[in-house]
Amino acid sequence: MAKMKLYYSPSSPYARKVRIVAIEAKLDKKIEMVNVALTPVAPNADVDKHNPVGKVPALSVKGIDLFDSPVICEYLDSHNKGRKMFPRKGRERWVALRLQAMADGLLDAALLARYEGFLRPEDKRWPDWTKGQMKKIDGVLDALEAETKSFKGKLTIGTISVVCALGYLDFRFGSHDWRAKRPKLAKWFATASKIPSIKATVPPPA
Repeated sequence: MAKMKLYYSPSSPYARKVRIVAIEAKLDKKIEMVNVALTPVAPNADVDKHNPVGKVPALSVKGIDLFDSPVICEYLDSHNKGRKMFPRKGRERWVALRLQAMADGLLDAALLARYEGFLRPEDKRWPDWTKGQMKKIDGVLDALEAETKSFKGKLTIGTISVVCALGYLDFRFGSHDWRAKRPKLAKWFATASKIPSIKATVPPPA
C-alpha cells in the first residue's frame, strides 16, 4: 500500500474520526501526519493543494487526494484486513451510515455555532443563528439518547462518529450540559471513551 499523508488538526472532530479509523484498521503507522492550523478566515496553502474546499482532513495518497472524512474513512476501511467498520450490506450498513450522518450533522451545527461566537466580530454576531444551531444539536442528542441501546458491540463508522461529536461538545461547548437529560448516552460515551484508539485521539485542552 502506498505511503499516505494526512493533513489534520488535533482539534478537528472530523480528523479525529479518520485517526480513530486508521488506528482501528492498523494503518496509522503507514500514515505521515501533517498537523496544520487553519480556520475559514485563515486558510492553509498546503491544505488547499490537496483539498479545493480548503478543509481538514485531507488524505494524500499516490496519484489521488481524498476528502472529506466519510470518504477518507471508507478508503482506509477498504484497506482494513480486520473487521470492517463500514458494514458491507444489510440493515447494519444503513444503521451505521445513518448514525454517521446524524453525528456529522451535529458537528456541522456545532462548528457553525463555534465560528459565530469565536470568529465573527462581536458586533456582527447573530444570537438567533446560534440558538438555531444549538436546537439542531439538541435534536440529534435526543435522537441518540433514544437509540443508545443499539450502539453496543464493536465500533462502526456510526459509533465512531458519535464519539467524535460528543467529544467535540465537551471540548468546545463545556457549558452545554448534554449529559443532564441523556443518561443512557452519557453512560455509553463514558465506556466508549476508554477504548485505546479513542483515548489516543482526544483533542488537546482548549
